[in-house]
Amino acid sequence: MRLCLLLSLMLLQETLLHVTGQPAKSKRPKEPGENKIKPVNKKVKPKHPRMKERESVDSSLKSQSILTQVMDKGRLQKLAATLSVSAGENLELRCKGNNVTWNYPSYLDTFKDSRLRIKQLDKYSQLILENSTAADTDREELFVPTPSYFEIVYLNPDKPAVIPCRVTTPSAKVTLHREFPAEEIETDGTDIIYDMKKGFVYQHPTFDHKGIVYCKAESQGAPQISIKYHLLYVEVPKGPPSATIEASSSRAEVSDGVHVTCTVLGEPDVDVNFRWQYPGQESERPVIIQNFWRLINRGTSHTTRISKSVLLVEDVEAEDAGNYICIAQNLHGETAVATKVELN
Repeated sequence: MRLCLLLSLMLLQETLLHVTGQPAKSKRPKEPGENKIKPVNKKVKPKHPRMKERESVDSSLKSQSILTQVMDKGRLQKLAATLSVSAGENLELRCKGNNVTWNYPSYLDTFKDSRLRIKQLDKYSQLILENSTAADTDREELFVPTPSYFEIVYLNPDKPAVIPCRVTTPSAKVTLHREFPAEEIETDGTDIIYDMKKGFVYQHPTFDHKGIVYCKAESQGAPQISIKYHLLYVEVPKGPPSATIEASSSRAEVSDGVHVTCTVLGEPDVDVNFRWQYPGQESERPVIIQNFWRLINRGTSHTTRISKSVLLVEDVEAEDAGNYICIAQNLHGETAVATKVELN
């Protein structure tokens, strides 16, 4: 007799697993536009910076085939949308990554079920479920669980946007709803489609699609509601960073403090890395560098990201006079801007 194990997060590779550099922790979700500051705020001795390896433009390639099933004689097999095993059989899954967390039916933790074993190895994590039963399908949870109850989805006019509310039961009826005004959003199969492996897909996002939405699923019982998704419309030119630089003063006295700010406006979900070149670098003059970013609304409520790097010289000396150069880099390329500070 066969049974279908949906196993919530285990069976959909891209969002069923959470693969990060650190274990997942419960955090209060930040509201859109709230400062997300990563201060360095320390004195550093300058070094000749090396160019960081550029990130892949298509990061989705990294997540392909990260989840596999171990078959007879150690053979590995990619997983389909659903997985069937015979009752009583053992199940072994592997997920690539050096720090992996798994989601699975909650009762396995509640009752400390000894049938479940998880082991982290150098290049992958191993999950083994022994003597599988019908209860392991976790049919009570219709939506694939997520670590938060509120997520941001960016709407770019030149690429599809995905609202990733997926279900653990393929036969469930899933609908998309707007929070305000309260209404069901029509899925026409052309502009908005539903893909069981991805969720709802806006093929051609527009400004009118922004707002807060959620999904509803029904399957032989009471309907369930997904988490909420905040859709933010983005219209920022893609390419190397558009950077500006400004010094607090172009002329300074000895012992004054001077700070130089490098600013980039760009896509909300694209990271910007900063490097500096400045007059006191060769003599290892101490400086303080602070990097931070936040989301802002521009124009007709278009969302963009402002990234800044601030270099501070606390006690200016003669060797600190000269050109200050900021190099801003994103996945599309890099831009260098400069300003000059002179001594009176």
